[in-house]
Amino acid sequence: MATMATTATPNTTTPTKSAPLNLTPNAVAKVKEIMSQQNPVPAGLRVGVVGGGCSGFSYSMNFETSAGLMDKVYEFDGLKVYIDATSVVYLNGAVVDYVETLEGAGFKFENPNVKSTCGCGSSFSV
Repeated sequence: MATMATTATPNTTTPTKSAPLNLTPNAVAKVKEIMSQQNPVPAGLRVGVVGGGCSGFSYSMNFETSAGLMDKVYEFDGLKVYIDATSVVYLNGAVVDYVETLEGAGFKFENPNVKSTCGCGSSFSV
């Protein structure tokens, strides 16, 4: 009777949670820069989706002092990002960038879940 040898490698690290969205290095740097100018300095950034706007949903970004009860917490290069459980579904696969153009500067969301946006570009539908 043949025996099969298997080798198991113990998991010595905590599994990392895969974030539903990604912040580019430009976005992380800009958020950290703005946070450092706040008094008191916030614990992290809340990114979410809220109802409203011409098309049904809008993005929200606010500074937070701590995670809420239903929040998922992710880390990007030392920046804590809080996302509520409802927003996770709408932000899955999204990328947040900080761009500077001749027209202005700001955070730009690229979200594969968006089916259409409104004329002003500040809201979307899924």
